[in-house]
Amino acid sequence: MYTGQTEQPCCLCADDDTVARLDLPPRAVTLMRNADPIAWRDIVGEVSIHFCESDWQLVRDLVLEMGMLPLSRCNVAHASFSLREDFEALLNATRDEPDQTELEGRLLARSLATIDDPDAEPQAAVQARVVVHALDELGVADDVDVDAHAVDHA
Repeated sequence: MYTGQTEQPCCLCADDDTVARLDLPPRAVTLMRNADPIAWRDIVGEVSIHFCESDWQLVRDLVLEMGMLPLSRCNVAHASFSLREDFEALLNATRDEPDQTELEGRLLARSLATIDDPDAEPQAAVQARVVVHALDELGVADDVDVDAHAVDHA
């Protein structure tokens, strides 16, 4: 149940002073540490992870310069997301299991457009590459209909 906590600690070191946030598809939590008890299909919306300044510089270098995915080192206990059961308890109504494919398609389309943009901000570039690598590693990047969620940068 949501307790009103608005600040999220760094997902790597748990430092409360964070400078960067990445928004990921729910399925990406399965690549994070301590994710076994979480039913990713019951996550509503995006999953946000936060980084302190020193860890952000490391993550940025790992992703942009080395092409590595840092999620296996991130603790899902420090991620921010909403579970379907939280909404059900709050509204006292049962909701259907969310269909994650639309969200994944939207995030993947946005990420691919950002990767193709030479003027993309570093944080957007890191998020884009993490989303693409995560969905690729999970074997769903090819199953997501990117054309249905294409982003227009005109």
